[in-house]
Amino acid sequence: MKTTSYARVDQTAFPLITVTFTGEKSTNANFKAYLKELDDCYFAQQKLAIVFDASQAVVPRISHQILQANWLKENTSLMQDYCKGTAYVIPNKTIQWVLKMIFLLQKQPVPYEVFSTYKDAQVWCWSQLQKD
Repeated sequence: MKTTSYARVDQTAFPLITVTFTGEKSTNANFKAYLKELDDCYFAQQKLAIVFDASQAVVPRISHQILQANWLKENTSLMQDYCKGTAYVIPNKTIQWVLKMIFLLQKQPVPYEVFSTYKDAQVWCWSQLQKD
């Protein structure tokens, strides 16, 4: 059975990576696939910045929020070494609250900002990439 993607990870503009949440409900399979794709972003061990476009996101299950927090905890050093920042496009107040809950479980280890538009998030990420 084919799993419907929870998120699409686009590295074509590397070092700017865009993660677009599809609006599909999180399942164990598609959420683990999403986390694996996040891991893959760091394979080259080069500086990067990530825009998480949650414009279409649905609230992930609590167990998946915990998995996301654990991923942050397990990858703190990797993120601090290579990720110059993460921008979140979150026009939905409920999803903003979910992000805050995840960060209560595990602090975000790199600079981040929340935006209402993709363009603003992208501009911020490019500016983060220019910093030493």
